[in-house]
Order: sequence, then structure tokens, then C-alpha cells
Amino acid sequence: MTLPVEISPWKPAPFALEGETVFAVGDIHGCAAELRALLETVTELARDSDGPRRLVYLGDMIDRGPDTLGVLRLWAEDPAHRGVDRIDRVIGNHEILMLLALGDGAQAEKSRTLWLADRAGGGKVVAEMRAACRAPEAPLGYALAEQALGRPLLDRLMTQRSHVRVGNTLFVHGGLDGRVDQATFLAPLWTAGQDARWAWITKGFLDWTGGFGGTLVVHGHTPPSKHFPITGMEDTHLFLHDRLDLDGGSALTGFVVGAEIQDGRYRILKAGTARPVRQAA
Repeated sequence: MTLPVEISPWKPAPFALEGETVFAVGDIHGCAAELRALLETVTELARDSDGPRRLVYLGDMIDRGPDTLGVLRLWAEDPAHRGVDRIDRVIGNHEILMLLALGDGAQAEKSRTLWLADRAGGGKVVAEMRAACRAPEAPLGYALAEQALGRPLLDRLMTQRSHVRVGNTLFVHGGLDGRVDQATFLAPLWTAGQDARWAWITKGFLDWTGGFGGTLVVHGHTPPSKHFPITGMEDTHLFLHDRLDLDGGSALTGFVVGAEIQDGRYRILKAGTARPVRQAA
């Protein structure tokens, strides 16, 4: 059964995308059914749009939800499959943790500890990969990921971008620090781990009201439950202070959120159904 997708009315905003239509998708966290429904809507909307069409993933496809491997297969599709001219894939902090945890570099041990903790939910991904390989005792590493995902998909994960600019708009997972030069802030590679602050930032970005030098920021990373205490925004998917957040909470709330963005306007695409609120024990 296809899940419902709610499409908001168009809202005005000063996006200047040089005639492109951009479909941006926020955090997915293993919610393949919700992503599939959202992408089916994107495909329909893309057929009706004029000019170049682009799909941008804002990162955090993995962890927490029931079907990370299914999400990654959808994420890896060719642009023509979704009726767009190109797909840009921006890396999130969860993918950074996973890729560092799979390796044997200086940050591997710390990243493995963080990724496999219940809060991050990486253990579910490891279980999915081992099940796909029918190897329940397979050691964690790139060999396991390559066998479970295939080399082309793993290569695509390794070569994700830190950010994408289209016209006056920056698409990035976490955000910007309004007090720091943008080029300097965006310079660290994802291999820098938590020092790549563009994938991790919340405070210093969401509570910044001074603008970003004419740059508009479309991002994920901060779900409504963490966004509201910082900003006080009841609707966290409104364009405000030159920011638009597309993290719908996915695995916790049941919603994967995206947006269709054009010159001067945007509308929100919200796929899924609300999950029951978890009661404290």
C-alpha cells in the first residue's frame, strides 16, 4: 500500500534558483516506504515542471528505521527514473559515522562507539547487512558493506558531497555558522568527522537570526522535537531567517519530509502517517 503524501500550498520565499526546480529530501533514517511514497510524488510533480529539474538528498538516509538497505537502493537510482535531470547527494552526520566506523583510521574506534550506540541506531544497519550476506558473525568493515550493498553503491556513499549550491541557495545537512566565513566553515571534508561542523551544527545556526550574507540554507539534521526548544517554531518546515528545515523526524514521527522549490516559492511534501507516541515506562 502506498503511503499518503501531503502537499502544502505554495509559500513565497526569496529563492533564486536560476530557473531550476529543486526537489529536496530531508532525513530518511531507514524509512524506505515513506521515501518511496515521497519519490513517487516527486516523479509526478517533475513531469509537470518546466526547465531543469534536480533532486537533492540532504543526508541521514541510514540508521534507526526498519529498512536502511531499501532506502539506499532508492537513493542510488538514476535521475531518469525520477524524471529529473540530475541528483545531488549530500552527506549527513550518520553516514559520516558509518563510513568512519567501517574503516580502520584514527577515528574508527570513536566513530564505531558513537554509531553503534542506541541513540544513533547503527546496530540496525549492521544487522541488515549481515542478514543480506547471510553472515551473522561477519566483522564490521568495508568488506561487509561491499558484499551487502555492492561496490557501485558503496562508492556512491564514499563520494557524497558536503553541500550543493543552486543560485542563492545552499543545500547542506546541518547548516552554517553565521559568525564564520562560509568557505572556511564548509572547507573540512567529511573524513574530518565531527570537525566537519556543517553536518552537525544546531546551536549557532538555528538560533542565528542575522542571515548568511544573502545565502538561503535548506537543510535537515534537526527534527521538530529538537528544533522547537531552540527556535520556538511550532511549524519547523517554514522558511524563516533564511533557513528551511526538512527533517521531519522520520523513524520517530513516521514522516519523511521534502520540498519542491522554485524561484520565489516553495511547498512542503510530507510522506507517511503518524506513529504512536512512545510512552515512558
